Amino acid sequence: MSRRCEVTGAKPSFGNTVSHSHRRTRRRWNPNLQRHRYWLPSERRWIRLTLTARALRTVDRHGVETVVAHLRSRGVRV
Repeated sequence: MSRRCEVTGAKPSFGNTVSHSHRRTRRRWNPNLQRHRYWLPSERRWIRLTLTARALRTVDRHGVETVVAHLRSRGVRV
């Protein structure tokens, strides 16, 4: 499973950890991914989406039907 949000497309970002002595080592910041199950009334079935916490708020605001329609218009299989 890739660490990518299905709605926003958020993925890990990379950078450096800088110690007190100013040595730099590579690190990554992972997105806050949550697996959430939604009931899709039009198809009478459950769907499972991998979303960031921010995308959960987007689904709450616009509704799951609208978000799934937008995903399908981008070619994502739901």
